[in-house]
Amino acid sequence: MRLALEEARRAYLLGEVPVGALVVVKGQVLARAHNLRETSRDASAHAEFLALREAARQLGDWRLNEATVYVTLEPCPMCAGAMVQFRVGELVYGTRDPKAGAVDSLLDLVRDVRFNHRVSVVEGVLAEECGCLLKDFFRSLRKPDNDGEMAELG
Repeated sequence: MRLALEEARRAYLLGEVPVGALVVVKGQVLARAHNLRETSRDASAHAEFLALREAARQLGDWRLNEATVYVTLEPCPMCAGAMVQFRVGELVYGTRDPKAGAVDSLLDLVRDVRFNHRVSVVEGVLAEECGCLLKDFFRSLRKPDNDGEMAELG
């Protein structure tokens, strides 16, 4: 999770919502990514989604049954759904997302018995650190800049 936090900090420096993700198979990091929605102007450029695609490319297989995904924030519906579609074995995440979380907060897409695959989940790893980074980021957006204007993202 510390490596995922490093990725989240990279996103923060770019003015992106600070979320970082890694895909690990048999102790080896196959892919790491951070949010790039604003930078790439692509709504699907979430850390998890980018890391999953890269991991599948590295493995040469879209099935990631033996993979563990580490992500600093509870995945949204798109990313949780992608984890089911990629057949991810395990999800480890930092802090809950009460507004968009699709694992424990609003929905539970990854363990829904109606799907043909379910993902094992570990919640709350370095939750405080992951949550603080997000809070700091959004607090910085609300601070007025030198002209008295509110800071904005791209």
